[in-house]
Amino acid sequence: MHERLTHFREILRYVPRFRDRVFVIAIDGAVVEDENFANLLLDIALLRSLSIRVALVHGAAFQVQRFAEKMGMTPSDVDGTGVTDAATLQIAITAANRVTHEILEGLSLNDLRGACPNALVAHPAGILGGIDHQFTGRVERVDAVLLQTLLEHDVIPVIPPIGMDGVGRSYRLNSDAVAVEVAKTLRAVKLIYLSTEGGIRKGDGGVVRQMTVEEAEVYLKKNRASLASGNATKLTYALRAGKDGVERIHIIDGRVQEGLLGEVFSNEGIGTLIYANEYQSIRPAQKKDVRAVYSLIQQGVQADELVKRTRADVERIIGDYFVFEVDRNPVACVAMHTYPDQNKAEIASVYVDDRYTGQGIGVKLMSYVEGVARTRGFVELFCLSTQAYEYFIQKGGFRLGTPDDLPPARREKYDQSARKSKVLVKPLRND
Repeated sequence: MHERLTHFREILRYVPRFRDRVFVIAIDGAVVEDENFANLLLDIALLRSLSIRVALVHGAAFQVQRFAEKMGMTPSDVDGTGVTDAATLQIAITAANRVTHEILEGLSLNDLRGACPNALVAHPAGILGGIDHQFTGRVERVDAVLLQTLLEHDVIPVIPPIGMDGVGRSYRLNSDAVAVEVAKTLRAVKLIYLSTEGGIRKGDGGVVRQMTVEEAEVYLKKNRASLASGNATKLTYALRAGKDGVERIHIIDGRVQEGLLGEVFSNEGIGTLIYANEYQSIRPAQKKDVRAVYSLIQQGVQADELVKRTRADVERIIGDYFVFEVDRNPVACVAMHTYPDQNKAEIASVYVDDRYTGQGIGVKLMSYVEGVARTRGFVELFCLSTQAYEYFIQKGGFRLGTPDDLPPARREKYDQSARKSKVLVKPLRND
């Protein structure tokens, strides 16, 4: 009961930010066939109850493959990225209609209204690399007025991966690409891909929790060959969405119970988040951040990494702190204490929430403080550490110093302490 209450409070914290905004949720055909699909519909019903507008885009590759096998034929393409011949187009239309109907049935079961609009105007992909892609298409335009009208009347658009041109010809589309165009048109605050492959995988098998658009682009160039084909496509279109103004793109496993809610209404999520730079930021701490900063410092104290401070101590010097935010929530902190008489600054209280370690946040905080110190004209940055001194040396460019390098006021506190911290220094004045 306590966990459910905590989860509910976590959800309510996000509601003001997302109310009356649009989420575009792209569902792979395989997810619609999974036993968790009924739970996904409940999650969507909850989003709607919180006045979050939802547009659904679905794929049909799984169903295309299945229908083709039943007919004893081999489709020329299953996901709308290759060549679609006439026979495959007919299978794709049948498969897409079936998936659309299943989704509409599910929405009705949850007292939600849905409709399948002919909102996608498409044209042929044409001849690519010398190959005629026949009935494979690209989105030319999304009927924004039609979709907005549905959303304003509490109707969920269910958009299949089939588009039509001005004379009624149909074309097979890639649903990941369709989702980007729909998200851009509706100015969605989130684009969420639900697949059976889950988030983007790291080399050790874990999930990459978050990347900037720039980091994701580098990652894709280096790792495209090793990515599952579906994730490679989704990451490609996630980059396009991020560059075209969609703030947050999520790639998650649609088979995880309450995974959609866990991704949307928590800091850490369950999959991979691709975000524009402004989504995460380092900023000066404010009085409202005292509680969060104190909580982070307490974690460091318990690990014997930071010096114990009372909440009153933190409140008194909150102006010395900077916080690193994820989804507007502080998940890391750092302090810069200044000694103007000696023209030196101290970097202190560097701590990253355990859930966000290994993502380079500590390095970003150090670099940020160094930049601030340089801007203010300090000639040296120093820090004290009992455990992380190698980290400061390797990642921050510090070198070992001695207590004699400390300003007198800081030396006095150092001598009074029994921690015997190592002193690290970094000159800031460039010759």
